[in-house]
Amino acid sequence: LVMADNKKLIIVATYNERGNIEKLVNEIFSFVPDVNILIIDDNSPDKTYELVEELQQTKYLNKLFLLKRAGKLGLGTAYVAGFHWAIDNNYDVVLHMDADFSHNPKYLPDFFNLIKTNDVVVGSRYIAGGGVRNWNLIRRLISRGGSIYSRIILGLPFKDITSGFKCFRCEVLHSIEIDKLISTGFCFQVETLYKSYLKGYKIQETPIIFEDRVVGTSKMSSGVFIEALFAVIKLRLGLKQTIKNSR
Repeated sequence: LVMADNKKLIIVATYNERGNIEKLVNEIFSFVPDVNILIIDDNSPDKTYELVEELQQTKYLNKLFLLKRAGKLGLGTAYVAGFHWAIDNNYDVVLHMDADFSHNPKYLPDFFNLIKTNDVVVGSRYIAGGGVRNWNLIRRLISRGGSIYSRIILGLPFKDITSGFKCFRCEVLHSIEIDKLISTGFCFQVETLYKSYLKGYKIQETPIIFEDRVVGTSKMSSGVFIEALFAVIKLRLGLKQTIKNSR
């Protein structure tokens, strides 16, 4: 089934991204002018949300939206809130991406073209044409190893299991019961892909070059990765307790 033109939303979760957000919003609209953007800000100390409000009023009325939360509640919960917002506002397609330009907006037309004939599209660093830039060897090994480990434990056929650059048809989000997802941090990316796969949805990887952030500080830490290793096993065993990873 080929999806005709549809209502598209891009979700960007932010925490201290004031140095990136205006440029990112401008670039997204330059590549895909027919989308809407929802910024979910966890009450950033650098007041990222104030800059978003200014952009709403001066440049992108009825195109740029803001969901401001009380504090730092985790990446997974931000995306779930965004998914609900998309469903409540009758969007057909939802894409989420990072705020720090590690996910280049130039790839957005590829995602929205592929989602016409797929249910989920994953931006993949580990297929032909994909890759990473500005990572040291340890970071490369952790990321690649994490995807291989997740693929083996969960029995998934995809190359990039931990990608945070993904596009869904909203019917998929209904089906995988987003309120019942048990991961709140980086493992959230693994869980949404795993549950979409278990439901039999058509999933396509598309190559991306992931570029490490230039402005701001990374939210990644070794502790997050260690937690994620255990989280993948819990996913495989179907354990119901919440898996809490910090953003």
